[in-house]
Amino acid sequence: MRILITNDDGINAPGLKTLHAIAKTLAGPEGEVWTVAPAFEQSGVGHMISYTRPMIVSKMGERRFAVEGAPADCVLAGLHDVLNGQHVDLILSGVNYGNNSAENALYSGTLGGAIEGALQGIPSMALSQFLGPDNFNIDDPFEAAAQHGAAVVRKVLDHGPADDGDYRLFYNINFPPVPGASVKGVRASAQGFRRYTKFGIEPHLSPSGRRFLWVKGGQQGEKTAPGTDAHDNLEGYVSVTPMRADFTAHDMLAALKAIE
Repeated sequence: MRILITNDDGINAPGLKTLHAIAKTLAGPEGEVWTVAPAFEQSGVGHMISYTRPMIVSKMGERRFAVEGAPADCVLAGLHDVLNGQHVDLILSGVNYGNNSAENALYSGTLGGAIEGALQGIPSMALSQFLGPDNFNIDDPFEAAAQHGAAVVRKVLDHGPADDGDYRLFYNINFPPVPGASVKGVRASAQGFRRYTKFGIEPHLSPSGRRFLWVKGGQQGEKTAPGTDAHDNLEGYVSVTPMRADFTAHDMLAALKAIE
């Protein structure tokens, strides 16, 4: 198996090391793991691509490359330049430092890499590690992902439905904010919505007196509805959410027929 991995936390992020180990387990001794990741952190860029500016690709080691671009750029560069069209069996993006459950998924560069992989017709998954008081200060905050990641991805590969539609499935996988031994299992979860928290803006003054705005995240410990990702994560379960990049509200098309 040939696996391409990327992330949005950057080429030197510890979560990428965890993902590399997961990918190595999946690929097996005869397989290949190729890393093409952003040279610098790209959190929150979503599915952005560098459409109006060129990118530099730097070789950092054997099968290891840094791209001055977003995660989706890295997938494009990995498939069409670094690997030059060679067959890729699987694309993995992550392991993100923090959850990409609920509305976080809409902003996530980690998911952006998986979205681009799916649009390129390749099975793709985004992996993220929820952080909380039970795992934030342990020796390895990525312990749950490290211990369970390969098995969860394998389950999705083995049991996920075949899909060759125009907007192919990709998977959003979030590991719960607990040590590895405390993970209760895996659940197929819908994307949730945190009703009582949202992103906002916090202004600050620099030492020179200039005013800057920082984007501020909401409270991540808010549970979503039962059966959805953040709820299941906060109950100790790995959530696996099947997604497509088709934004159409199909349930509203019939109601909109009046405009015709």
